[in-house]
Amino acid sequence: MPIPESFLEELNSRTDIVDLVSSYVALSKKGNKYWGLCPFHSEKTASFSVSPDRQMYYCFGCHKGGGAINFVMEVEGLGFVDAVDVLAKRAGLQMPETTSGDGSTRKKRERLLALNKEAARWFHANLSKPGAADGVDYFQKRALTKRTITRFGLGYAPEGWDNLIRAMAEKGYEKADLMDAGLAVKNSNGRIYDRFRHRVMFPIIDVRGNVIGFGGRVLDDSKPKYLNSPDTLVFNKSRNLFALNIAKKTKLGKLILTEGYMDTIALHQAGFDCAVASLGTSLTEDHVKLISNCTKEVIISYDGDQAGINAAQRAIGLLEKSGIEVKVLRVTGAKDPDEFIKTYGPAAFGQLLEGSTNHNEYQLNQIKAKYDLTQDDQRVDYLKEAAAFVARLDSPVEREVYGTRAAEAAGLTPAAMAEEVKRLRTQRRRKARRQEERRALSPAQESQPAERSLRYQNVPSARAEEGVIHLLMLDSENFQYASALQPEHFSSPALGKVFGLLRDKWEKGQVCTMASLSANLTPEEMSLLARIQEKPVSVANGERAMADYITAIRRQRSADTDDALMAFRKSKLSNGGTTE
Repeated sequence: MPIPESFLEELNSRTDIVDLVSSYVALSKKGNKYWGLCPFHSEKTASFSVSPDRQMYYCFGCHKGGGAINFVMEVEGLGFVDAVDVLAKRAGLQMPETTSGDGSTRKKRERLLALNKEAARWFHANLSKPGAADGVDYFQKRALTKRTITRFGLGYAPEGWDNLIRAMAEKGYEKADLMDAGLAVKNSNGRIYDRFRHRVMFPIIDVRGNVIGFGGRVLDDSKPKYLNSPDTLVFNKSRNLFALNIAKKTKLGKLILTEGYMDTIALHQAGFDCAVASLGTSLTEDHVKLISNCTKEVIISYDGDQAGINAAQRAIGLLEKSGIEVKVLRVTGAKDPDEFIKTYGPAAFGQLLEGSTNHNEYQLNQIKAKYDLTQDDQRVDYLKEAAAFVARLDSPVEREVYGTRAAEAAGLTPAAMAEEVKRLRTQRRRKARRQEERRALSPAQESQPAERSLRYQNVPSARAEEGVIHLLMLDSENFQYASALQPEHFSSPALGKVFGLLRDKWEKGQVCTMASLSANLTPEEMSLLARIQEKPVSVANGERAMADYITAIRRQRSADTDDALMAFRKSKLSNGGTTE
């Protein structure tokens, strides 16, 4: 059965959306709303709003919106029932039993998380057992203390094909459970065996403290050197960062982005508890959203080889789009932060951090390194690429500083470089203006929902339909002026659906709010409803406004009927028939 309406009402009454969103996004109050950087897309200027009076959020950039349940669904990537479960635990409510597909998914998620937790305990306990000498030796060689090993829950997966399978069977878990959790695999012959064997183990823990996956480093010459859990119902490597569950609590005011588990752990042990690492993949937009919820300053500490340079360049672009201040750490005298700390100590590394290169300087140096500036043709190519980079900088001061630096490196006058940068920026402005003009020439396009599947076929009617919905959301008593209107009168199926739900709740004497509709609308429909409520509307005379909207809807329906009849007649005549 679905979740009872009474439970959802109780849950929503106990959930303050400002408090909820604030645990993910830094908000500041302006007027009667709270504003912050959107957690759903990259941006530098806050366009994400939270309305405490309506208990809803809406982003004017990506147009996502809804209530508390929708926010958890979007930010955590959960289904409806799973999101309700998260909020229920947060509010101290007992989740009711459901028999829906989402309910079974929730139970499966809980089972996999419990299995991962048991597996992590087993891996960690193995370090104290005979046969774990290789694992213990590895951690000792890396100079990890017992406290660090315990803090990160590090462990050991012994040699053998089914050690974990047998250990988890004693806890009540089947082989199918281990395969669903990515802890076991099946070969072409149908044999099921442990995924991780003879490896030191790194549990991956999300920001809520759940063990969602594992990374394992081999202790012999086997390949691959590092093996991560596959994507599962509870784990997605592109949406999680190693050690963020600890780093999010740092008092250092920044995050250090490393390439691997050991660099991150070594930094934490040395007192830099702000280090995190991506999980065997390049930095993604989802990673950046997680980071932007924790800090506005990131220091990239990747390897200095070409792969590390390429990864840093990509990370800079993603982080900068989110308005995060980016610096790049250059480790000198050691191959990585771990070796540097062991050689020179934490204090020296702290000084190294303070001297981290501004990301603009780093990128300009990378461009310079690609060319032989003693050759005229390469100097020209360098200046073209450097000018294109400088032209993208928003600050006039930064353009002058880095333009001058680039010009001096190639033996060119700063004035010549400034002229080239000015030419490129003029080109960019013209292109942006042409795009803006094209948008301005199609105002109907601006009225369309962001989701293509919800696009309006009759924009004038849909605008009036939006007005009806808006009036009803502001005050359900406006239904007394809309008694003649039916869902089928709406040209937009989505708006007709919303109208039907609102009318049903009004007739039953229930509250018509964003939260009360979340169980019956898709996230896309909820975003559309949030968008409608953010539009200005006059409520001075609800009866007159409703009458005007209904008249417009009827007029458009009549026009559509006339157009259809005309098309029918033309079709009959062209086929030699008669319209009589």
